[in-house]
Amino acid sequence: MTPNPTSRERRIRVLLIAQQCNPDWVSVPLVGWSHSQALAAVADTHLVTHASNRENLVKAGCVEGRDFTALDPAAADALVGRITRLLGVPFGSQKGWTTLTALSVLSYGQFERMVWARFGERIRAREFDVVHRLTPLSPAIPSLLATPCARAGVPFVLGPLNGGLPWPPGFAHVRASEKEWLSCVRAAHRWLPGYRATRAAAAALLAGSRTAKGEIPRRYDGKTVYIPENAIEPGRFDGAAKGPVDGPLRVVFVGRLVATKGVDMLLEAAAPLARAGRVHVDVMGSGPEEAALRALAEREGIAGAVDFAGWVEHRELKTRMARGHVFGFPSIREFGGGVVLEAMALGLVPIVLDYGGPGELVSPATGFALPMGSRDEVVARIRAVLASLAADPSRIRPMGERARVRVLRNFTWPVKAAQVREVYRWVLGRRDKPEFGVPLPDPA
Repeated sequence: MTPNPTSRERRIRVLLIAQQCNPDWVSVPLVGWSHSQALAAVADTHLVTHASNRENLVKAGCVEGRDFTALDPAAADALVGRITRLLGVPFGSQKGWTTLTALSVLSYGQFERMVWARFGERIRAREFDVVHRLTPLSPAIPSLLATPCARAGVPFVLGPLNGGLPWPPGFAHVRASEKEWLSCVRAAHRWLPGYRATRAAAAALLAGSRTAKGEIPRRYDGKTVYIPENAIEPGRFDGAAKGPVDGPLRVVFVGRLVATKGVDMLLEAAAPLARAGRVHVDVMGSGPEEAALRALAEREGIAGAVDFAGWVEHRELKTRMARGHVFGFPSIREFGGGVVLEAMALGLVPIVLDYGGPGELVSPATGFALPMGSRDEVVARIRAVLASLAADPSRIRPMGERARVRVLRNFTWPVKAAQVREVYRWVLGRRDKPEFGVPLPDPA
């Protein structure tokens, strides 16, 4: 039997470690911010983060000392910065993620040493019920806090861990363009000092994807809980797509214009239908592939049926997305896929590849998670779905509404925080181990 929390149960005190946590940035820092704020609503949290986030946290209304502590491992950061510049993959380049992650182990280790120096005595004094490392998300980065927390008798929660998705066969040219040379030997991270000790000492391991769950050794199944990495803030998605699907099928893409996102495959798949006036593609985003994608649209004779909007401010994005019918997102290597949830929350029907995070967000009732294959196979599969929807657009709104309900029931930050709170209650002995489904099911 699993007891439910009651109003008489004391709120759980959590030291929340989120090195990457920023309300004004994107990707992992935004995940760290959104998740930490949701957890603060269900537990008494104190956030520990990197000093680079201080200004943005204060601007968002957080009080340093009361709500958060900012630490600055400046010397380690500077060393890593020099090395990455020498290797030609400096931070902010959006390339060479595996290399950057490997090098970040050096600076992150110093960050956690500073965490223990500042909070170790308070942890040993049991001022916190749980210590939770929220970010970084990478399963390749061990934690120096897990073992001392276990010795102090304070449960250490790690995750959601996400990453490690292998490069799919047939896309070696994309891997080269992304400077992912080190990904071939990524498995070596299992031999990093502290990797095994982290998992052995942790009270709970949160797996943010099926890939991440599969990477955790089977002997730790009893402490592993599947909770997907991404979620949305429900109040931001109240303008769902509505009305009949008239005219050409409007396909929306949102994201960085880089080779991994597969926008070239989306345009090639849509080309015959676009030339016939049956499909229009809205591309929202910017990046190094924009010129090549514009040239592709010209070669295919569909420049008039493709709008390149460039980078769209987030406050405008919702309105522009809601004008669409379908969300085309054939990314070949996507760990999370938060933008897919945003599109689904707006009632768009997603078309993704069943490889990595997006395939776990989309169910057969709510969209299309297509098998990975060669480039030609992916193009053919996307084209078949677009042709099917263009021929029978009456399917779009009902499927989009189911997609919206799925997201609002399973993938909001309040829902995720409630799930993590149950993990806290479990490691504290207040309930049985929670299981939420792998992947999360559609609402009944």
